[in-house]
Amino acid sequence: MLELNHGFRVVDLHARLDPSDEEEVASRGRETTPEALERELHQAGVVRAVVSPSPGSHPSGGGYLRANNAVARLSVDRPFLAFARIDGPRDPSSRASARLRNLTASREPHHADPDDIEQYAYDDRFHGFTLAPSTDGLPDEETLDQLEDVGLPVVVDGGREFPPSAVAETLLGREIPVVLSSFGGYPLDRDLMLEAIDLLSQYDRLYLDTRNVRFRSILERALLEHPDRVLFGSGAPEAHPSVGVMEILTLDVSEDAMRRAFSVNPSRVVPGLAPGET
Repeated sequence: MLELNHGFRVVDLHARLDPSDEEEVASRGRETTPEALERELHQAGVVRAVVSPSPGSHPSGGGYLRANNAVARLSVDRPFLAFARIDGPRDPSSRASARLRNLTASREPHHADPDDIEQYAYDDRFHGFTLAPSTDGLPDEETLDQLEDVGLPVVVDGGREFPPSAVAETLLGREIPVVLSSFGGYPLDRDLMLEAIDLLSQYDRLYLDTRNVRFRSILERALLEHPDRVLFGSGAPEAHPSVGVMEILTLDVSEDAMRRAFSVNPSRVVPGLAPGET
């Protein structure tokens, strides 16, 4: 693929870097090595990217410690910033049965606990956290308290199993910078995306990333109404990062709005993405 020449400094808030390369090649039929990801980011004109393990990329009954450490190791000397993926014992659904189970839910040894959060936060290899509640569950209150104490950003995979209203109830009342991936509407749920945009007026620490948002009108509305709260996320390697870049470049918004989404806003939320950082 030809390299894009768009003239913007672009950083990516949402990419994946799995250490299980052979398994990925076998299951997805394409290479997803660190070298391949770095090459695709370069083709898209992306200078730095946040990377974390995929949801569920750990042995059955195991946590993300090994996967997180592998991603951090693979990020060294590459334009990647590692985020630690965390999990928890609580069911994120709004069903009455789930709420009842959550009253007595307790951490298993593999679940992230407050000590894990503190260790990740003060390990200079990690710059934030990722959370996929529908796959990995929600951390308990004590662990969320520690997330709030360390103050690092958390990228959250929303969707129908964990809609924006659940994100608001669980996380947005806390002093935690929350980046709601895919405008909270993956896969392609327009109503959930609009609900997430509405929440931007109520919560100052909420941000939306553009991963897999394919509706131009929704992207344009968010950038026009909240130009400081939209962050570019490609979703690489599932999608080539050039796809996400082109979707922003073809919107009917100002160059200033594009510049904010591509670089200014992500760099404010994740300082390691700023120019001059290594």
